[in-house]
Amino acid sequence: MCGRFAQPRSSDELARLFRARPVTDLAGDRFNVAPTDEVAAVVEHHGDRQLDVFRWGLVPVYAESPKQGARLINARAETVETSPAYRTAFRRWRCIIPADAFYEWRRDPAAQGGRRSRGGRSEPFAVRRVDGDPMAFAGLWAVWRDPGTAARLFSCTIITTAANTALATIHPRMPVILEPNDWQRWLDDTTPIAELRPLLAPAPGDLLEAYAVSPAVNSVRNNGPELLDPITRWTEPIR
Repeated sequence: MCGRFAQPRSSDELARLFRARPVTDLAGDRFNVAPTDEVAAVVEHHGDRQLDVFRWGLVPVYAESPKQGARLINARAETVETSPAYRTAFRRWRCIIPADAFYEWRRDPAAQGGRRSRGGRSEPFAVRRVDGDPMAFAGLWAVWRDPGTAARLFSCTIITTAANTALATIHPRMPVILEPNDWQRWLDDTTPIAELRPLLAPAPGDLLEAYAVSPAVNSVRNNGPELLDPITRWTEPIR
């Protein structure tokens, strides 16, 4: 899964990098984005690529309240075509969610029998592109209307797939990461589903690196560039 990520770049910089028109002034310097936070995402409307703001955690159009979105921060690539919560968005409302890094937690095996323990200590890792460019998460978005006020809520989710061999030692899932040549195909709502399926694959193992970071990232109250600093007791990143 992907439960936290870093989106530190300004809206203007993200719009430039993703060749989009900014329609939000969402602040940058966000190093510990958590579910239900606002995030910047790239969408396309009638050929106009825009960078706009969405709440992280997709609220389906049929939801009774926005609370359902807190559980829908990730959509599994294996079921995104058939899941009632995501299938319409997969056909019609796709987006790109930029991120400089995402965080995953590796749980230590318990001492007895090598089994993983629910009470065991978890070690946070940051995962980022080796080349330093922002990642482009494949995402979905939707609009929910409050039945009482008719107010609209724009929300999004990140599609995940099986982890590549480099990251599987940390967590069995990872976000789907799109390469620039695939951005237009993903955003275009006329792209046939058959052309989208191959994009939902794990990123190549040499694209990313993972390294241990401070447990300070565990708390959503902490937010700063130091969260992405490597800690010294691991000397080599995982690639």
